[in-house]
Amino acid sequence: MSDPAANLATRCVHAGDRLDPRGAIHTPLYNHSTFGFTSTAALLDVVEGRAQGSLYTRYGLNPTIRSIEEKLASIEGGEAAWVFASGMAAESATFLAHCRSGDEIVCLGDVYGGTFELLADNLPRLGIRTTFLLGSELDRLDAVMSERTRILFFETPTNPNMEVFDIAALASKARERGALTVVDNTFASPVNQNPLALGADLVVHSTTKYLGGHSDLTGGVVVGSTKLLEPIWTWRKNLGQMMAPEVAFLLARSVRTLVVRVQAQNITAARIASRLEQHPRVLKVNYPGLPSFAGHELARRQMKGFGGMISVVLHGDAASTAAAVDRLRLFSIGASLGGVESLVTQPITTTHHGLTAEERARRGIVDSLVRLSCGLEDVEDLWSDLEQALD
Repeated sequence: MSDPAANLATRCVHAGDRLDPRGAIHTPLYNHSTFGFTSTAALLDVVEGRAQGSLYTRYGLNPTIRSIEEKLASIEGGEAAWVFASGMAAESATFLAHCRSGDEIVCLGDVYGGTFELLADNLPRLGIRTTFLLGSELDRLDAVMSERTRILFFETPTNPNMEVFDIAALASKARERGALTVVDNTFASPVNQNPLALGADLVVHSTTKYLGGHSDLTGGVVVGSTKLLEPIWTWRKNLGQMMAPEVAFLLARSVRTLVVRVQAQNITAARIASRLEQHPRVLKVNYPGLPSFAGHELARRQMKGFGGMISVVLHGDAASTAAAVDRLRLFSIGASLGGVESLVTQPITTTHHGLTAEERARRGIVDSLVRLSCGLEDVEDLWSDLEQALD
C-alpha cells in the first residue's frame, strides 16, 4: 500500500509493503545476494529494464530493499529513494553523481564533522571544490555562487547549534542559479519537516538516527525525483554502498513507529529546553521551539514540530562541562542521536572533534557546548538527571 493521499502515520506503517504469498503482513527479509530466473529471456527483461524483478542485492534489486525504499520515498514525498550503508555513503554518492572535476558546492551553516571532512578534504582531491558559508554569512551567497556551482547543501536544523534555514527561499535562489538544493533532514525527520515540499531537489538522511530510532542499525537514504536519483544509483552500485537486506528489514520495522516516537520526543525536548533556559548553570539553549531562539519564527513556518535535539552552552570550560556530562545517568554518553534512549555528547569530543580548534571557534562550537538527544524516557526522570548533574 503506497497511497500518497494517506496520512503520514498510515504511510509509515503500510507504504511499500505487499502481502507475501505465504501471508506475511509485512515484506519479509529476503537475505539473498542473488536471485534465480526460469529463463534467459526473463533474466534479460530485468537486466534491461523491461520488467521489475529481483536480480542482485548490490544493485538494490531485492524485495526487502525495494520495499523500504518505497516507504521512505512515500513519507518524504519523493518519486523514489535509494538506501545506502550509511548517511555518509548517501551524501558522497549524491555529490559524486552531480559534480565533476571543476564543479563547486556551496555548504551553508554547520554540518556534521564527517560531512565537513568529505567536502573540505576528500572531494577537492577529485577537483570538486566547496565554499563554506556560516549562517551569518547568508548575504554572501549570491557572490560565492558561480556558473560552476552545482549543489547548495545544508542541514536544517544544523548539527550542533540547531540553526534553521529557509528551505523555500534558498531552493528558489539555487534554482535561479542552475544549482540543485540538497537538504540533510536527519535532525528534523519527515515527521517534522518535508524539504521536497518546500522546493528542495534532494533530501538525505542518516537512517541510523530517527528513522532507525533504536540505535541498532546504520544506514542512509537519498530521496527525490527519479531523474535526479538515476545517476546516484550508478555510484551506489559501483562503490558497493548498498544497505544490507537485514538492515533494510530492521529499518522498515522502525519506520512503522516513527510518528509516535518523534512526536513524543518533540514534547519531551520542548519541556527540557524550557527548563534548561531557566537553569543558572546554563548560558544558552539552542532549540527551535523556544521563542527566544533566533530562528523560532522561521521554524514555526516550515516545521510541524521542533524535534528531540537540544544543544546548550554551560557556564564553564571543557573540563567542568565534561564533569557535568559524566554525572549523568539516564543520558548515556554517545555520539549518535534519535534513538529511544537519551544520549549526550560534547561535540568537541565526538561529532566535531576532527575540526581544528580555530574552525570550531569560528562556528561557535565552544568547549562548553553539550548536545542532548531526548529519548522516550519519562520527562521528569530526564529532568531530575539533568538537575543533579548540573547542580
